[in-house]
Amino acid sequence: MTNILIAAGFALVFVMVGTPVWIRIVNRLGYGQMIRDEGPEAHLTKRGTPTMGGTVFIVGSLVGYALAHLVTGEAPTISGVLVLFLMTGLGFVGFVDDFIKVFKQRSLGLRSGAKMLGIILVGVVFAVASLNFPNGYDITPADPHLSFLRDFGPSIGPYLFVVWALLLIAAMSNGVNLTDGLDGLAAGPAGMVLAAYVIIGNWQLRNSCAAALVPNCYNVRDPLDLAVVAAAVLGGVFGFLWWNAPPAKIFMGDTGSLALGGVLVGLAILTRTQFLLAILCGLIVMITLSVIIQVGGFKMTKKRVFKMAPLQHHFELSGWAETTIVVRFWLMSALFVAMGLGIFYLEWMPKK
Repeated sequence: MTNILIAAGFALVFVMVGTPVWIRIVNRLGYGQMIRDEGPEAHLTKRGTPTMGGTVFIVGSLVGYALAHLVTGEAPTISGVLVLFLMTGLGFVGFVDDFIKVFKQRSLGLRSGAKMLGIILVGVVFAVASLNFPNGYDITPADPHLSFLRDFGPSIGPYLFVVWALLLIAAMSNGVNLTDGLDGLAAGPAGMVLAAYVIIGNWQLRNSCAAALVPNCYNVRDPLDLAVVAAAVLGGVFGFLWWNAPPAKIFMGDTGSLALGGVLVGLAILTRTQFLLAILCGLIVMITLSVIIQVGGFKMTKKRVFKMAPLQHHFELSGWAETTIVVRFWLMSALFVAMGLGIFYLEWMPKK
């Protein structure tokens, strides 16, 4: 528990203090956000807002995690390092994308093929490494099984597991990217899910099969350190949200959205809660589905289901204020997270 508090606290302070410094640097360089012409007209006023804010909370999360281990004298685990690698690697892909946008002063950065190649390279390294490094109980960070509250069913094999992990990583990183359309809209729900993984990691530690072979115990390699990672990123996201709340002083950019998608998937894979993530991230899934429905519906019927996709822009064009959309979507996200945690705990409820 000490690790968790130190990681979150250091990351929070680092990002709270570091974000204004980053804002001044970006302003001095003239690296302001470019706005798509086809987006809502109200967003044109945000042109020039400092971007790549995800850089600060990525660094803050790494600093918080490192200092937590330095202060307590406990060594980092391979599980924690792998999730942080996935977050940082995808964040770097997003940083390159953002840099091209602001340097060339256009709304498009990396070509989609190059961006996906970067995601695949980082994802393959993560997935392959997660199937190695067994501990003294022969438990590896991940296992070639599908999972919900824990692993279930037969093994899908290492090759299919890598493909499955890549699908999850690509889907969630792009889902967070689509959600990041209004001030604070992506950071708030991501923070809620990270808080859920702090709770899940602690619960799995207290009911680890390595401690006692009790019914419903968890074969998770490093549950406490995964909770520390979640806490470090949570502290960083909270610090960022202070400056990103409407009206935003800085945007996270693809740097932050890809990184957040990566850390959420990494935590889900290594805590063996892959399908539970879809419930915890219900808002992100809903927003992603709105884009799929809009594109698919238009191709089949030549008619738009929503006024604009992603879903938050539909409500913008329907006359909702930006802060109204953000707060209401946060409430929906909180309900999804509560539902996910309730399902996670359900199997531990006393049976009559």
